[in-house]
Amino acid sequence: MTVRGAVAYAPRPTDAPTNGHAHLNGHRGYADGSATRTRSILTERTLVLNVTYQPLSITTVRRALLLVLSGKADVVHTRPGAIRSSRMSVPAPSVVRLTYHARAPYRRRAPLHRRAVFARDAHRCQYCGNRAECIDHVHPRSRGGEHTWENVVACCRTCNVGKGDSLLSEGRYRLHRTPYAPEPLAIVAAMRPDAPMEWTDYLPRLRPVPA
Repeated sequence: MTVRGAVAYAPRPTDAPTNGHAHLNGHRGYADGSATRTRSILTERTLVLNVTYQPLSITTVRRALLLVLSGKADVVHTRPGAIRSSRMSVPAPSVVRLTYHARAPYRRRAPLHRRAVFARDAHRCQYCGNRAECIDHVHPRSRGGEHTWENVVACCRTCNVGKGDSLLSEGRYRLHRTPYAPEPLAIVAAMRPDAPMEWTDYLPRLRPVPA
């Protein structure tokens, strides 16, 4: 946001600070007079929707506010906190909708890594249903399997060791569901523990990317 003198304020705590601490305009103060900057609300994330309510991207609150102040987007949902200056106070948006139709960006496949696989598989072993602790290649790489979304699943250590380098057709292990490549935007949101609940009204669920 380009308003001179603007300050980003996070919600103020309702309880009085203890142990000699005091909250001072977005800073945490200490008895010795020192202070550390709390995380700016401008760096929090906002979901951007097309005019048709199709999810387009996840951006910063700062960028979303620039879209709103320039008339290119409207605020759909707000989050706790506000951006304040000497002349105005603007609620921090969690979801904004463009006022014009934007061409949906081409999305490559979501990056494949451990956290993303755990998010897709809800942190559950795809063989036994227990809590996942590692990932497993359904068709072992030692036997020609590829490192792709369709061949990687979340797995517990017991099943990982028990299955070893065997194929599904050779042992007793069976998948609860077929692995797939999820929507990139959905996997990004799923890996954010602080994602606002209202995002789920617009984001696709973790499902395969349309062919």
